[in-house]
Amino acid sequence: MKNDIYLLAIDAGTGSVRAVIFDTLGNQIECISKEWEHLNDPRYPGSMNFDWEKNWKLTTSAIKEVLEKSKIDSSNIKAISTTCMREAIVLYDKNGKEIWACANVDARSDNEVKQLKKNKDLEVELYKETGETFPLSAIPRLLWVKNNEPEIYKNIAHIGMINDWIIYKMSGTLKVDPSNGSTSGFFNLKNRIWDKSIAKRCNLRSDIFPEVSECGQIVSRVNQETAILTSLKKDTPIVTGGGDAQLGSIGVGIVKKDQAAIFGGSFWQYEYNTEDPIVSEKSPVRVNCHAIPNIWQYEALAFIPGLIMRWYRDAFCELDVKVAKENKLDFYYMMDQKAKDIPAGSYGMMCTFSNIMNFLSWKHAAPSFTNFAIDSKKYNKYTFYRAILENTAFITYGHVQLIKEVTNKEIKSVIFAGGASKSPLWAQILCDVLAIPLSVPVVKEATALGSAILAGVGIGIYKNLAEASKKIVKLEKTYIPNMDNHKVYMNLYKKWLKIYENQLTLSDADIERYMWKAPGI
Repeated sequence: MKNDIYLLAIDAGTGSVRAVIFDTLGNQIECISKEWEHLNDPRYPGSMNFDWEKNWKLTTSAIKEVLEKSKIDSSNIKAISTTCMREAIVLYDKNGKEIWACANVDARSDNEVKQLKKNKDLEVELYKETGETFPLSAIPRLLWVKNNEPEIYKNIAHIGMINDWIIYKMSGTLKVDPSNGSTSGFFNLKNRIWDKSIAKRCNLRSDIFPEVSECGQIVSRVNQETAILTSLKKDTPIVTGGGDAQLGSIGVGIVKKDQAAIFGGSFWQYEYNTEDPIVSEKSPVRVNCHAIPNIWQYEALAFIPGLIMRWYRDAFCELDVKVAKENKLDFYYMMDQKAKDIPAGSYGMMCTFSNIMNFLSWKHAAPSFTNFAIDSKKYNKYTFYRAILENTAFITYGHVQLIKEVTNKEIKSVIFAGGASKSPLWAQILCDVLAIPLSVPVVKEATALGSAILAGVGIGIYKNLAEASKKIVKLEKTYIPNMDNHKVYMNLYKKWLKIYENQLTLSDADIERYMWKAPGI
């Protein structure tokens, strides 16, 4: 019998927007992706403007094309929800017109971060209340608009995020959800609503915050204009979505307290669910609202492991790429086959890339490989490749320990998703380092699926997220740790911490360049 109930997820990432149709069992029926670029303003170094006019056209065309390609009647799309890159913001005037917007990668507000940090206690004070620090929040970006675009600043009526911008464009209703809104730095973390006093303490306007709607609630319906542009049916319910990491967690079944997931992509995120969001200076990680009422998430970020792997491929593995292409093999699969026979610990060789997170003073030493010998049989490009995998696992282990310090709880198992989870070698290395069972879901790119699940909960197809998770999320494989390898890794991890500390000292002394450091540090 043909399914006549489908759910539409709109996933607005850093580099593209996707329209994805799912059935009620979580099967992806069709997906259309449209790449978008963020515009640099040459007047302002680091700027990445969000092109709302072009990007709305891309969004509507993706929706229209996914309906056409799937051959699903739009009357069978029973609900829609959205998800997006976090931290990106949109400003509107009193007529509801966009007047300024930036992507999450916008980095123009370095001077504003420094301006805010002149009040030495303010950032720590706000961190304890919001779980956010200045570099990733909307606070210095809004201050930048005040300092550099005073006419725009004067005309701001509302501030919002990208996923609620999509809902606003589709329906005319502007409401912000807690999961993405909490990344702005203007939310009271525990109450899951705007705290206007934060804006006042930062010398910013406090009259620009729209209504908050919890994730998974029907917030509006498709209007006539959007129906014409997309071929969706007018009045199709639109359900409040959320931030990409939070909805990715839902998409892999991380919906209850004390559950944890690792998402391996360009950045790596470790997410831990809690009912009690304690913000601690001793373990300075990010704390966000989950897309589930009364659940929050500790989040620790590893900087660009996926991009480092791509850099290594492009810089040193041109011949391997060619061989993989000629043999119709995935490059990373082929490298895994070579690297899996190298002993755990890569003969003692280590590398430094991303640092363990310190949200209050976030900086990363210059990239390096160290402790290798001039022995090509042992120390070759496959050893270096494996060392990159192990380096990321060490960072993740450090993140697990940071959050354990806050919660006093050991995780018993973890879900590993995202592009990196497609590598059995990386999954096994991570499992061995963490020394707990590690499961990889069938659906690894789970953000859009989490959005579809929320849409289904919103219109009552699923009773709640726990029921939906049980019905939809399936595991492909569970890895069991090799405890002999774990012992090797723990000995190496102690050395890695000392090496990284010394590498950071060189960057602090301006002898080496930082790989990255937060604005204002």
